[in-house]
Amino acid sequence: MKKIANILTFSSLFLLIIIFWPIAKEEVKYEINKVINTKEELTPPNKDFSIVIPKINASAPIVKNVDPFNSNIFLSSLKRGVAHAKNTKLPNEEGNVYLFAHSTDAFYNVSKYNAVFYLIGKLEKNDEIKIYFEDKEYVYSVTDKKVVSAEDTKYLTTNIKEKILTLQTCYPPGTTFKRLIVIAKQIN
Repeated sequence: MKKIANILTFSSLFLLIIIFWPIAKEEVKYEINKVINTKEELTPPNKDFSIVIPKINASAPIVKNVDPFNSNIFLSSLKRGVAHAKNTKLPNEEGNVYLFAHSTDAFYNVSKYNAVFYLIGKLEKNDEIKIYFEDKEYVYSVTDKKVVSAEDTKYLTTNIKEKILTLQTCYPPGTTFKRLIVIAKQIN
């Protein structure tokens, strides 16, 4: 009986490590970089449409024109990267570029891209976000961060006359209770 209990315990620990490895790896990397104060030079996965967030060591492709209201479409897109909300602006246009990604959608479904925005809550005013679009780099500076209701879509539909980037993920990570919104202004 004790042998079975040990096997179950070991198996459970092993499963937890596998499930939470992407999250744990990002958290550990972030803390180590913060302590030794080194910044790894991140390369965008492509220059067609991708995001790089140096502070949290995040880099991912962006899937263009994803319907944020159709879960059949956006869930498959989020497995390939960060989603650009359909009918929002692009970095070379005036207005709101709206990007969304998982902080993780569920503990049992963590993958490389499901944890891209896991650490965006650590972003602070003036932190840099880089968007690569059509072989050009667009640099944004964080201006605001807030937690809002999951039903609050005004950030998605805001009509703005300046070049703004809005990042959205679920909050707290691994749940769908609320949304964490990070707003940044284009500086180049």
